Amino acid sequence: MSKDQNISALQQYGGIRGLSNLIKSNPDKGISGDDADLLKRKNAFGTNTYPRKKGRSFWRFLWEAWQDLTLIILIIAAAVSLALGIKTEGLAEGWYDGGSIAFAVLLVIVVTAVSDYRQSLQFQNLNAEKQNIQLEVIRGGRTIKISIFDIVVGDVIPLKIGDQVPADGVLITGHSLAIDESSMTGESKIVHKDHETPFFMSGCMPAHGVGVMLVTGVGINTEWGLLMASISEDTGEETPLQVRLNGVATFIGVVGLTVAVLVLAVLLGRYFSGHTKDIDGNVEFVAGKTSVSNAVDDVIKIFTIAVTIVVVAVPEGLPLAVTLTLAYSMRKMMADKALVRRLSACETMGSATTICSDKTGTLTLNQMTVVEAYVGSTKVYSPDDSSKLHPKALSLINEGIAQNTTGNVFVPKDGGETEVSGSPTEKAILKWAVKLGMDFDVIRSNSTVLHVFPFNSEKKRGGVALKLGDSGVHIHWKGAAEIVLGTCTQYLDSDGQLQSIEEEKGFFKDAIDDMAARSLRCVAIAYRSYELDKVPSSEQDLDQWSLPEHELVLLAIVGIKDPCRPGVKDAVKVCTDAGVKVRMVTGDNLQTAKAIALECGILASIEDAVEPNIIEGKKFRELSEKEREDIAKKITVMGRSSPNDKLLLVQALRKGGEVVAVTGDGTNDAPALHEADIGLSMGIQGTEVAKESSDIIILDDNFASVVKVVRWGRSVYANIQKFIQFQLTVNVAALVINVVAAITSGDVPLNAVQLLWVNLIMDTLGALALATEPPTDRLMHRSPVGRRESLITNIMWRNLIVQAVYQIAVLLVLNFCGESILPKQDTKADAFQVKNTLIFNAFVLCQIFNEFNARKPDEMNVFRGVTNNKLFMGIVGVTFILQIIIIEFLGKFTSTVRLDWKLWLASLGIGLVSWPLAIVGKFIPVPKTPLARYFLKPLRRLKRSRSRATQ
Repeated sequence: MSKDQNISALQQYGGIRGLSNLIKSNPDKGISGDDADLLKRKNAFGTNTYPRKKGRSFWRFLWEAWQDLTLIILIIAAAVSLALGIKTEGLAEGWYDGGSIAFAVLLVIVVTAVSDYRQSLQFQNLNAEKQNIQLEVIRGGRTIKISIFDIVVGDVIPLKIGDQVPADGVLITGHSLAIDESSMTGESKIVHKDHETPFFMSGCMPAHGVGVMLVTGVGINTEWGLLMASISEDTGEETPLQVRLNGVATFIGVVGLTVAVLVLAVLLGRYFSGHTKDIDGNVEFVAGKTSVSNAVDDVIKIFTIAVTIVVVAVPEGLPLAVTLTLAYSMRKMMADKALVRRLSACETMGSATTICSDKTGTLTLNQMTVVEAYVGSTKVYSPDDSSKLHPKALSLINEGIAQNTTGNVFVPKDGGETEVSGSPTEKAILKWAVKLGMDFDVIRSNSTVLHVFPFNSEKKRGGVALKLGDSGVHIHWKGAAEIVLGTCTQYLDSDGQLQSIEEEKGFFKDAIDDMAARSLRCVAIAYRSYELDKVPSSEQDLDQWSLPEHELVLLAIVGIKDPCRPGVKDAVKVCTDAGVKVRMVTGDNLQTAKAIALECGILASIEDAVEPNIIEGKKFRELSEKEREDIAKKITVMGRSSPNDKLLLVQALRKGGEVVAVTGDGTNDAPALHEADIGLSMGIQGTEVAKESSDIIILDDNFASVVKVVRWGRSVYANIQKFIQFQLTVNVAALVINVVAAITSGDVPLNAVQLLWVNLIMDTLGALALATEPPTDRLMHRSPVGRRESLITNIMWRNLIVQAVYQIAVLLVLNFCGESILPKQDTKADAFQVKNTLIFNAFVLCQIFNEFNARKPDEMNVFRGVTNNKLFMGIVGVTFILQIIIIEFLGKFTSTVRLDWKLWLASLGIGLVSWPLAIVGKFIPVPKTPLARYFLKPLRRLKRSRSRATQ
């Protein structure tokens, strides 16, 4: 019936009442909801879940990891070297070179695959969290919040704008309810729901009105479930920073390839011209005398060196570092109550220069209570005391509150505490009415709802038309106090008599201003009588009917207290110190907004509370586009703003060069959330439409969590910069040492296996160590990172050059003079191996110690907070232990020899010098103009030539 949307079948079953009886539900109270009932329903109709497509397996990642062209070349070289080695030296000795290269390549492939696979699992878990929507259902007459996955057939679900239809169902009641079914039908037409078109499709969104539905199909038994089961979540999103780093990696790779080709040409030229000599000084190639087998073996060794230089030069670790730091940040942000929906938001948040925040629930606690009330022209000092109110006024107030609400009041039969549900404002007003003696169920049964005008953030009010038992009609309105007051012509005095409001309008306005100045949210309740014969009779006309909103009678104005969140003032100060301006954009009265802004520290003093620092949405809206751009940067508080005003403010700020983060919770906030650089929706009060339009969901609706997101955003950028500095230092040093040695002596001090080990330290382990540095308070004392700011700062260039020059100088001295400096060995071959082992060991230890330097590029104390990062300490420790194992126990496989304690101390000394050198280097002044502009000019030319080639 549901899939075919068969209305005649529904009528055969006796309409909605008959259908609910058949599935043992109640259209008013829902199912009982006990465990036994839920289990029966899940067994009979299934659960509201669908089988997910499995993510890529570990073997797939392993397959992808070895697709790297340079690694494939090395595997081929290893295979040929293995075959020639066994042929010339026998199996016992001949497999060392080829086998070692093959093992090192395999290790690189496995570590890369494991790392990528772990990140994939993390992203899958985060995606599952995104889909776990919380929504309201009615069970046993009580409104409760449950996960979308716990919905069962027979559940009764209230729907309003911004919700997602969580399952297939049938309309029970609805008022002006229209559904956007484009996600299922592909047509952008809005479908109105009434008793002629009562069927709902899972996955669609209410676009207008309110309603209640009965669930008839869940999970795989819905079109949405079938669709979701057939697709898999794409986690292959590439962020702007990854794109930029890919460009840097390409440029470095091109440089490395050029160097490798140069080394290959020089080594081959030297070899075939007879200039290459072995350890004993004998010429390796003599034309006509050297066997083909030996020549091929030597050429393969030369070729392997060139390929390994490419492996070291190509910084595969850059994209990996971004993935690692994003995944790590996303996981930690989850613990800090922020769910990242789009990866790029992690980076962009670090560049945010302004945050446009809501007031209610973000800066305040969203725990609202009625603390003051004016009924008629009298201030009620004990707002909960109904004895002070005239019975007629009390009856009309209770009728308006009970019927003109999307909330609910549940009174347990066992006499337990009354439960009130709904939005925080609705709950506050309903609780007030309950204290005044309102019987929610009785009042709602005494009249029939003819038509509903749901609360509208543009009009700032909502209304309902009721048909009374005596055929009279009451129209009730509730909303922003000064707006509702403007539509009233009369008020009900303390004796229950109608009086003209003209003489008392000043009194009421002063009362509203007084409450607003004390940061109270002011809500007015009003009504009017209406003739039944003027009400449209047909359902279609009734849906199009505009509720009369003038000549109203004011019943009451209430002041609702919503205290500031603890710690929000400190959070605002942290933002200000970090160069991020906090702006409050609220639908509340300007006086209320001003009072809260002063309390939160958004406005520094009362002297700042003047135009254009504080402005009404209407006034801002009426300005020309140019005027809005000029004034936007000055605005700190915007009151009585509509969602469109928020959008206009975001557009004006972005045109002025600001990087804008926006918080929002309503459906109408979606355009502003989408337009902003970073959209932050609220996890508790936010609608599904708002969440879908946002980049990050703030799970606790707390402004302090927004500030934590800024910290993590800056941390992502800082960690990437640390890794770039570390990686480029290794790149430059390894390339220069090998190139200079190859050109001058025809041999390289760092062979293929050694360079692959350096590559593993540098790329995978280095990325893991530096990409998982937690954010520090120091990050929030800097200005935001500019959108087009260079990735490699002048400070990084200085540190990089100082360390690289030191490493190159020391290791080249060892390479050319090592045999005369180091203790005498028995043979020349032993001296050569000791020298090369010392160079290799010193080079690796330099990188280990340089990892500490890279942690704090702009601080003297590079060890601050190092013990807080257990992963960093663990990786450095493991790398050091593995290096000892390689030198002391795996010499045969890595072309190294064991070093005595003196040479170990020498290696450690060379490495340790990098620490004081890093401190001394930080005294070198750096120019303000980014050096990267000159270094990366070739990259830009390359990009332009590529672009032209593509065109």
